[in-house]
Amino acid sequence: MVNNIKEIFSIFTAKTVVKNTFASCINITSTSKNESKYLSIDSQKKYLLYIHVPFCDNLCPFCTFHKFKHNFEDSNRYFKTLREEIKILKRKNVKVDSVYIGGGTPLINEKQLRITIKLVKKLFDVEDISCETDPNHIDINTVYKLKGLIKRLSIGVQSFDDEILKQLSRYKRFGSSLEIKEKISKIAGILPITNIDLIFNIPNQTQDILRDDLQSAKKLGVEQITTYPLMSSDLNSGFLKSKKINTNEQKFYNIIKEELKDYTKNNMWSFSKNLVDLSDEYVSTHDEYIGVGSGAFSYLDGKLFINAFDLKEYEENIITRKDALMAKSEFENINKIEYAMLSTLFGGKLNIKEFNKLYNIDLEKLLRKELYLVKKLDVIKIEDGIIYPTQFGEYLLVIMMASFYSGMDKVRAMFRK
Repeated sequence: MVNNIKEIFSIFTAKTVVKNTFASCINITSTSKNESKYLSIDSQKKYLLYIHVPFCDNLCPFCTFHKFKHNFEDSNRYFKTLREEIKILKRKNVKVDSVYIGGGTPLINEKQLRITIKLVKKLFDVEDISCETDPNHIDINTVYKLKGLIKRLSIGVQSFDDEILKQLSRYKRFGSSLEIKEKISKIAGILPITNIDLIFNIPNQTQDILRDDLQSAKKLGVEQITTYPLMSSDLNSGFLKSKKINTNEQKFYNIIKEELKDYTKNNMWSFSKNLVDLSDEYVSTHDEYIGVGSGAFSYLDGKLFINAFDLKEYEENIITRKDALMAKSEFENINKIEYAMLSTLFGGKLNIKEFNKLYNIDLEKLLRKELYLVKKLDVIKIEDGIIYPTQFGEYLLVIMMASFYSGMDKVRAMFRK
C-alpha cells in the first residue's frame, strides 16, 4: 500500500511539474523582421536537423501533429520552399550530423522527398537519416528507391487489431491488420532499420490486444519497435471526448517491457533487436536541434523558435526574411536544466559530471531538494556519478515526456487557430 501511495503521489507530482514548468517557460512572443534563429547557432557544433512534411492523405482523429490535407500542387511548391530553407542553413555554416524527417506523411510525395534528401546528403554529408511514413506508402518499389538515402524507416502502424484500427479511423484508410502485415513483411530488411510505431493505452485496448500487437511486430522481424502512449491535448479532444479513457497505462508499459525484454532499450519507449546509434527520438539524443518546414520547432541556446504554420506565410518568410521564424520563447535557466534532465534521463541515464560540464552547473547543488525527493520516492538511483531511473522511474519518464509533448501541442493549437 505504501508503494502505491508513493507511486500515485509521484505520478501526480510529475504531471504537475511538467505542466507548471512548461507553462512558466513557454511565454510566446512574435518575432520582428530583424530577428533570426540563426543568431543562436554555434558554427562549431553539429546539430540534428528535423524536417517537417505537413501533408497527409487522411487526417487521423487522434493525431496531434501539424498537418494539411494533401494535394500535389501544394506539396510540390512546399518541397521547393523547404529545399530553399535547407540551403539557407548551409549558407549560415550550420553543421548537421543527424536528420529526422517527420510529418504528416513524408513519403506522400516520394519524388520530391527523394530530391530533398539527396540535397541534404550533398550539403551536409550526413548518413544518419530517419524518415516516418504510414502503411499506405511502403510499396516495395518505393522502399527500394530509398536505399542509400535513409537508414531508418518508421511505419506508423499504431495497432494490428482490426477493431482498434477501426476506432482510430485507420482500417478503411490503410487496410486490415493482415494487409498491413503483408506490406511490412515484403519490405523488412531492404533498409538497415525498419521500425514499427505502436500506440498503447488506447480506449478499448486490452492487455491481450497489446501483447498481440507486440508479438505481431516481433514476428515481422523488424529491427525496431517504438511504443508511444496515447497523448491527449486540445488537438485531439474531439476524438477523446467520445471515448472512455483507458486507465491501464502503467500496466501496459510494464507489459511492453516484459514482451520486449530481449530487445535493447534505446530510450523509454523505443526498443531494438540490436544496439543502434540512430536518433530515434531527437529530443532525447540532442540537447539542441534545428527544425525546418512549416510549423517546425527549433531549440537553440535555451530558446524555442517556431516556424510559420500557414503555408503561404512560411513561403513568404523564406523569400523575404530568409528565415521561416514567426515566434519564439526563451526559457529561464532553471527551466533549461529541468528540460535537459528530462530529455537526458529519457534516454536511459544521466552522467552528472558530463551534464555539469555541458551546462556549467553543479546539478547536485542546484537541484539538491528535488534529487533528494525523487530518490526517496524510488524514482531514481545514483551509482558512481550516474543517475538511472528505477523501474517505476522509467514509467514516470514516459508520462512526463508525454506531458511535455502535450504541452507542445498547446503551442501548435495556438498557431493553428
